[in-house]
Amino acid sequence: MTSTDLRPLSIGEILDTSFQLYRRYFVTLATIGVLCTAVPLMLDVYVEASGGRIAHLGLAVGSAVLLLMLNSVATAATVFVVSEGYLGREVGAGDALRRAAPFAWRLILAQILYSTLAFFGALLFIIPGIIVVVGMALTAPALVVEDLSSTAALGRSWSLTKGARWKMIGIFIPLFLLLVVPMISITVVVGVVATIVGLDAGGDSTTIGVLGAALAGLVQMLVYPIFNCALTVAYYDQRIRKEGFDLELLAARLRAA
Repeated sequence: MTSTDLRPLSIGEILDTSFQLYRRYFVTLATIGVLCTAVPLMLDVYVEASGGRIAHLGLAVGSAVLLLMLNSVATAATVFVVSEGYLGREVGAGDALRRAAPFAWRLILAQILYSTLAFFGALLFIIPGIIVVVGMALTAPALVVEDLSSTAALGRSWSLTKGARWKMIGIFIPLFLLLVVPMISITVVVGVVATIVGLDAGGDSTTIGVLGAALAGLVQMLVYPIFNCALTVAYYDQRIRKEGFDLELLAARLRAA
């Protein structure tokens, strides 16, 4: 996609563009996912295979913290890849990860604030919580693309999505289903395995735990990049609609030429 292709998109077009970018940069995004989740996933598998989280509480906590940090790096790197691709440029996995590393702590803080606000919004009835979730959904791309602080990125997302909250809900619903369906499938598979193991081997919770951890890690590597693809495209769509970003970018390139 080039700057001349940038235009306001419908919900369907945002999702279609997101899947196109996901397919086009699948190898790059998968590489980022593997590099950022392999170690925590192996730690989780080891913990489950050697007695469970209670028996290795310190290692389980360390794995969770490491996963939180590396997930933030993966999110920023994915935003870089998708953003550059959407604007007609290319960036490799290694370069994206190097550029992403400094954003990790800001993204973690933003996620904590985002989750806290959504939680208290939900306590005030469900609707305020949903409004917070969709209103601040563009925090990560805003933070990474514009190099903002955590709080500034939350405010930037809230501003960009003003007047487009129903549209954001329309984007979230298929993405939510995309996550829920694989997780339900994992639950079914693990349940079937648990039944088989329980009948044939007298029960083996270790095998079931290892299988669950491995499948959950695989879903995370494959599905989460699609979320970031869609949110990054939605971020640019709102900037085009509200700020004429497409015309601004075209004018800058014409001046450079």
